[in-house]
Amino acid sequence: MKILRQRESLGAQQDYESAMTLLADVRRSGPVLRLYEPAPTVAFGRRDELRPGFADASRAARESGFEPLVRKVGGRAAAYHGGCLIIDHLESAEDPTSGIQDRYRLFGDMIVAALEELEVEADVGEIPGEYCAGEHSVHGTHPAASSTPGRKVKLAGTAQRVVAGAWYFSTVLVVEQSEPIRSVLTDVYAALDLDWDPTTAGAVDDLRPGTTVADVERGIRKVYGMYSEYLGYGQLTD
Repeated sequence: MKILRQRESLGAQQDYESAMTLLADVRRSGPVLRLYEPAPTVAFGRRDELRPGFADASRAARESGFEPLVRKVGGRAAAYHGGCLIIDHLESAEDPTSGIQDRYRLFGDMIVAALEELEVEADVGEIPGEYCAGEHSVHGTHPAASSTPGRKVKLAGTAQRVVAGAWYFSTVLVVEQSEPIRSVLTDVYAALDLDWDPTTAGAVDDLRPGTTVADVERGIRKVYGMYSEYLGYGQLTD
């Protein structure tokens, strides 16, 4: 399996289009794991685009320095920036629809395992009031020493797209600086007239202060290395 470490964002739209290009090519290139830190983006779902407040929500995103993007996969609006790590897994398959739920479970568990390498308590499952709600979100729990013991926050969202002969699974993991994400989503969800609880938006460094994207990436690479034989990928190569 080839690891493609994108060193800098190409911009919200270009990063997304690059993933679609990789998906089209993966049937002949073999499985690819792409890792990168994105440009500030609010990724809307198609249902958001149909809401009367979509133009205002897009304007609110831009005013906060986040580029609006409408994606073909995923649910409601989600925000990410350079303090996040995007993990794109692309692979060919004769029947890419057959393993959709298995992939959600497997890759969610792998994110949890990577966070556990950093002694961050995490699990898979939707928490009430989260943005871009989904049953396969990854959430973390504030440690007992925190001022808010036991409170759960969303750390990662996952989505996938299936095309003829291939699939694409994407995870956005918020590692640093959750406040800008809470702020822009507060404005965006207000414009869309959607309810959510801003206290559910968090980052890994809220739970483990000082954690960096590089720390989490090392955990992701370690877990992928551990799982590579099980997944049938053999050696991971950059």
